[in-house]
Amino acid sequence: MRVALQNDPSAAEFSRQLLELGNGQIPIEVSTGLISFPENFCEFTSSKEELISKVFPGIPQNYKNLDWIAERAILAAKNKDVDSLNLIIQSQIAGQLHAYKSVDSVPDQNEATNYPTEFLNSIDIPGTPPHNLQLKVGSVIIMLRNLNPPKLCNGTRLSVKNLMNNVIQATIIKGKFKGKPSFPIQADSVPRSIGICDDNQ
Repeated sequence: MRVALQNDPSAAEFSRQLLELGNGQIPIEVSTGLISFPENFCEFTSSKEELISKVFPGIPQNYKNLDWIAERAILAAKNKDVDSLNLIIQSQIAGQLHAYKSVDSVPDQNEATNYPTEFLNSIDIPGTPPHNLQLKVGSVIIMLRNLNPPKLCNGTRLSVKNLMNNVIQATIIKGKFKGKPSFPIQADSVPRSIGICDDNQ
């Protein structure tokens, strides 16, 4: 499902329909037990690729345009869907992927048998980056922590400008501080994201 709200005159109607849906006011079809979305409710897509092409048309040419990228996002309910969409989107951005991996060892080696590496690498808690966070210059990231309020707060969206071994340099793409460079961000402060919002956060 693709939804556009900003600068869209139909946003008020969509909001009303969304409230009706959430409040259980959409009629249920007796034969199937399912609801039918109103015809003008949203635009359905048949695949992830089609969804991406509708939300992010012309990524290879437009991903450096902060105004363009700031107005686009895909909401996903599960981390695995976010990861899958990120992989497809980032494959369309020029440049090499840079991987940031989480710590996968324990300080006390006597405890190593209780916390095998495979277990540590599999931990996928909402609000934390994945074990293997992969980014490119031009990727959109979202802050997970308040680092320098009000400039760098949880939820701030930024575009990656430089990727170093343990640090990411990025530019704020939305809000009062739009276009301002951030000070270097530690990789563990951003989640899986290229304009993709993870509803698990």
